[in-house]
Amino acid sequence: MTTLAFDIPSSLTQRETLVRLDALARLLDAAVRVPGTNVRVGADALLNLVPGVGTLVAKGLASYLILEARRHGVPTGTLLKMVGNVAVDLAISAVPVVGWFGDAFYRANQRNIALLRAHLEGDTA
Repeated sequence: MTTLAFDIPSSLTQRETLVRLDALARLLDAAVRVPGTNVRVGADALLNLVPGVGTLVAKGLASYLILEARRHGVPTGTLLKMVGNVAVDLAISAVPVVGWFGDAFYRANQRNIALLRAHLEGDTA
């Protein structure tokens, strides 16, 4: 029987993993406050300024969050919601200029962390 990399038990506890992934989601979605406003932007919006490659890297990191959620036993329905969040973010990002502003307001990674947190804390997501 073959074991895939995402099925290997992690030495980190669920809480440690959640803290690490929450930090990644904040970095991607809300790392820096725009001066003079209450709007926060993250690396996702900044990476999307680089056509193609930046979007690919940003969505790759978002996919990593989903992979980690899978490792922690998040149900398929919730994983599909997470994929949907990233798909909406990708669609927004694909529109030049408008997508840059959309990334500041649609925070797929923070939505996905909220879904993961709800699962790990036993709430229904």
